[in-house]
Amino acid sequence: MAGFTDRADSLIDVEVVPHPAVMVLFDLGDQALAVDDGNGQEQRGSVVAGLAPNRVRGQGQAGSFTCLQVRLSPLIARAVLGAASELSGAVLNLEDLWGDEAVRTQERLRAARSWDDRFAIAEVAFARRLDAGREVDPEVAFCWGRMMNGRGQTQVERLAAEVGWSRKRLWARFRSQIGITPKRAAQLIRFDHAAHRLAAGQAAAAVAVDSGYADQSHLHRDVMTFTGVTPATVASAPFLAVDDVAWPARP
Repeated sequence: MAGFTDRADSLIDVEVVPHPAVMVLFDLGDQALAVDDGNGQEQRGSVVAGLAPNRVRGQGQAGSFTCLQVRLSPLIARAVLGAASELSGAVLNLEDLWGDEAVRTQERLRAARSWDDRFAIAEVAFARRLDAGREVDPEVAFCWGRMMNGRGQTQVERLAAEVGWSRKRLWARFRSQIGITPKRAAQLIRFDHAAHRLAAGQAAAAVAVDSGYADQSHLHRDVMTFTGVTPATVASAPFLAVDDVAWPARP
């Protein structure tokens, strides 16, 4: 998890680049932050963005921008949130998943006096839900781990053979427990690797080769699919610029 705060004198407009994690966002600022899901729907307060959403864009009035962002591995998001398939590509209000507990957690986070206190409050809330939730199948967890380690370049058919499942069975279990298909997951992981390479200043052609794309045009299509903008625009995305600071343990 990571905390973000800033004082803005003008309209706040922040777009989050998709990443291979389920995001929970607690809005703790003076002015309400509206989160656009790319489908004409807005959520306010505590929101959850599933894997590979069409768009996650936060907009708010001038004032103090403060939020706590929690990234959950999809391997535990099912247990913590209880709605992996419903979260596929969606942005939901946390209250729809947690009920009154979401409201109480938000109130405690707002009342906390320091970021350390906020992190502790969030950790307790998520740990409690994790202990009571349902784990994913070991085979699904194994396949996700191999995809992450292989930066999305692992063949799905090979993964199915390694866990002793048919391709159809892996597809169905993965989709129901992770929220997206294995192919989509691999594309998202590969895109995440490429996006960070672009943000680090590497040329698109070199990033395409290093990330396993057929060519630069293939990279361009994938970036457009996940973000709706060009690789050059993604390279300057604000959230990518601070990713290595906010998330130092990112693979």
